[in-house]
Parts: sequence; structure tokens; C-alpha cells
Amino acid sequence: MTFSVVIPCRNESAYIENCVQSVVDAIRISGESGEVIVVDGMSDDGTRSILAELNFPELVLVDNQEKTTPQALNLGIRKSSGRIVSILGAHSVVQLDFISKNLKALSDFPEAACVGGIIINAYEDSISASIGKAMSSTFGVGNARFRTGGEKGYVDTVAFGAYRREVFDRIGLFDATLVRNQDDEFNFRLTEAGMKILYDPEIVSNYFVRASFTKLQKQYEQYGYWKVFVNKKFGKITSIRQLAPLGFVLLLFSVLPVLFLSLFVDNAIVTALFVMALLPIILYMAGMFWFGFKTKPSNLHEFIRVIYAFWSLHFYYGFGYLKGIIDLVILSKMPGQKAESLTR
Repeated sequence: MTFSVVIPCRNESAYIENCVQSVVDAIRISGESGEVIVVDGMSDDGTRSILAELNFPELVLVDNQEKTTPQALNLGIRKSSGRIVSILGAHSVVQLDFISKNLKALSDFPEAACVGGIIINAYEDSISASIGKAMSSTFGVGNARFRTGGEKGYVDTVAFGAYRREVFDRIGLFDATLVRNQDDEFNFRLTEAGMKILYDPEIVSNYFVRASFTKLQKQYEQYGYWKVFVNKKFGKITSIRQLAPLGFVLLLFSVLPVLFLSLFVDNAIVTALFVMALLPIILYMAGMFWFGFKTKPSNLHEFIRVIYAFWSLHFYYGFGYLKGIIDLVILSKMPGQKAESLTR
């Protein structure tokens, strides 16, 4: 077997058929042997019935009683037989040349242990379109090339990576304790072991963006929280860009007590502290408006939604990170059931 695609899945009745169909088509177009392993977390929304009706010899269905993403990934990898194993989200549809482009990149760059490409956001309504624009902006997500695009080259992480099988033999599988950030943690282990991750913009998949600000906020709060867990595990900061949202939240929280103090104390030092705390926030707002305009919103309503999406990405990630520091570092707790609950 040449290529295995592992798809963690739970309650994805609206997306799973198109996702699997796109992968099967890509396998057949490539001319290589391949399989699609859907690891289902005991879906109860009709997903399993849809999968049962798909008459594809390439399709393999695996039950995931634990219902967590890392467990699904590990079950799928163990079940797979391909010399290349790719991870894919159930909200995705891959391009017809997805398999062949991954294989070409791995062949052209034998030193790369993993390759991945760009995610093109697909929108279902005006809210998801606004969220997608924010998540495709460098202001929204930093220098993550798999979201913002860029030249081919080595990076610290990709989404939907295609891994050589020997990677799992060398560094193990995904950390089953991580409800979130399991792919970032795995890729960090990969690079720490001296292996390389290649970003290739010719590898393309479409991703259906979640159409809810509430879900987005809960998702990014979890991302921030679990990133602290990953940092604690390794005893180091795994990427500098993760600290920016924390700094933003700390600035917001610092303004309030200084403002309260300035109402009662007429002191030049207090005034200076307030200005020092407020100035970076004003600069952030200016940047938010500037990059909001750069996303080319179609109207004022979309511009406001993009601005709100920027704020949601940054504040909730930073707030989750701060909660993680308090719980996991200062209080030495383990993540509770609420932190482990999935938001999709």
C-alpha cells in the first residue's frame, strides 16, 4: 500500500461523504494504491449510516470508543498499511491531485519527513466567510503558512500532514492525553528529533469553516489552554507566536486596575502607567482595523465581523493560555473534564 489517509470523525453527517469521495477520487487519479480510514467516535447523527452506504473498496471504518481526536489518529495509524500516512479533517475536501502532489513533494525532498500544503477556506454563510478571512490573515494567525500561504519551504508545523511511516516508528504516535494541539505537539517532537516538515503550496485542500463565533471562541480557548499543557510537557515554549495573544490579554487586564486607580489618585505616575498600558491596545486596534480592510470585506457588516473574528482568535486563545498557566503551572492541576470537552 502506498498512501493511507486517516480521518478522525464524530457527527459529521453534513461533510463526511464529500470528504471521503474527494480522497477516493484523488487516490484513483494518482494511480497509486491507497486507503481511506475513517475513525468514527460512535457518531449518532447519521454519519455511520452514510459511511455504511458508501461502496468504496478503499474505505475502512474503525470504531473509536474513546471519542477523542488523538485516540482516533492512533487507531487509524495502527490500522493503516501505507508507506505514507496522511492526516485529514472530516470538514475537508481535497483537490484531485492531493495524493500525487504529496508523493511528488516527498520524492523531490527525501530529507522531509512530513509534507503539507495550504488550506483554502470554504464558506457556508456570511459568518463563516468573515471567520475564514480572519484566519487567512497574518494578523489573525501569524506566520502559519498553511493558512496564509507563502513560498515552499521548511516550517515548524502543517495541517493535514503526510508522514513517512518511519516517523511513527521513530517518535511514536500522537499524545492521547491531548484533546487539542495534538498535531502541533507531534510536529514539535518530529522537529526536535532532527526531522523536517516541508510546506508546499501546490498541495491544496478545502476546509469548511465553522459558522459560529461561539464555537470559534471555545475552540481557541481550548487551543490556548492545551498549548500550556504541551509547553509544560516539554519544559519550553514550542513557538514564540503563541505568546502574542497572552500578551494582548494581559494588557487588557492591566488597563482596568490602572484606570480604576486613576479615578481616585491624581498622580502623574498613575497617569503615565495608564497611558503605557493603553497605548499598545490602541496600536492593536489600529492594526486590527488596517488588516480588516486588507481582507477586502464586501461591506461594513463583513468588516465588523472580521474585526470581531480577529478579537475572538486573539482574546480567547490568550485567555485560555492564561487559564492554563494558572491551572497547570501555578496550581499544578491536570486538565479537568470541562477542558477536555470537544467544541465540534
